[in-house]
Amino acid sequence: MRLHDDTVRCGVHSGQQYGTFDEVLDLWRRAEDAGYDWVSVFDHLRPHLTGPDGPCFEGPTLLAALAASTRRVRCAILVSAVSWRHPALLANIASTLDHISGGRVELGLGAGGFDLAHEQYGLPFPPAAERLRRLDESCQVIRRLWERPVTDFDGTHYRLREAHLRPRPVQSRLPLTIGGSGERHLLRIAAAHADTWNSLFTTPEEYAHRREVLTAHARDLGRDPAGIRGSLTFRAVLGDDPREVAERRERIAATVPADLPEYAVFGTPEECVELLTPYLRLGVRDFLLGLRPPVDHRTLDLFAERVAPVLRAAL
Repeated sequence: MRLHDDTVRCGVHSGQQYGTFDEVLDLWRRAEDAGYDWVSVFDHLRPHLTGPDGPCFEGPTLLAALAASTRRVRCAILVSAVSWRHPALLANIASTLDHISGGRVELGLGAGGFDLAHEQYGLPFPPAAERLRRLDESCQVIRRLWERPVTDFDGTHYRLREAHLRPRPVQSRLPLTIGGSGERHLLRIAAAHADTWNSLFTTPEEYAHRREVLTAHARDLGRDPAGIRGSLTFRAVLGDDPREVAERRERIAATVPADLPEYAVFGTPEECVELLTPYLRLGVRDFLLGLRPPVDHRTLDLFAERVAPVLRAAL
């Protein structure tokens, strides 16, 4: 089944490392008013960006507020780590959110990675191989609960007996996004289960290689790779004045790694268009602008006004 058409969507990945709810609510509403198609949060509990005592709201709870506080944008989580919740619980959470939003929710899943919560809260962090097996089983459990009247499941990590989920999601097929880049296992899981595959920003050459691996897995599993939507999360600092952009870059570099790997461009909106356009030819249809507090409203507005319309019109 092919869920999405070929429409280009532009979104904001807001995260939730804000000191007050009003700050993140203001960003969501500005994004919707600016014409963005999508807003997402993440599912870290104690991310490291702002230090071990930095602020971070809980993901699905904040996603519920996003769903209730907006009218049009798609509402998503990128991505929920399988170590946080039993998949039946997550399936119920997502279905409830789909009703709150009127059918606008998209659920992102991943194997999970570094999070200060494992040490601070004493939460278990299984080895990578186990987390990947849990991810594969979680996708199966969630999809069956959403779409089958009764679910039985016998896996290594999860077992369900005559399980029900009511009410079902509003959407006839609530989209699953799988995030990650591991070629041997993660991309095979995405090929088996994902409606959308999300990647962090990387070079066109590396993205093309990963997409080829995903395509090979899909064909090996008997699935049409064209049915898997491409999604790219990136950061940018946009402006028309080179000195202003350089100053903002210096402020950012003081708080994040010096090589700024997730930043696609520091420059004009036109330079951003030039850099992102090749990804359209590689199958990317969702361009998700990541923003951190304090929110760069100049970039938020310029991307909406002078980048997103060009990308949407390019196909």
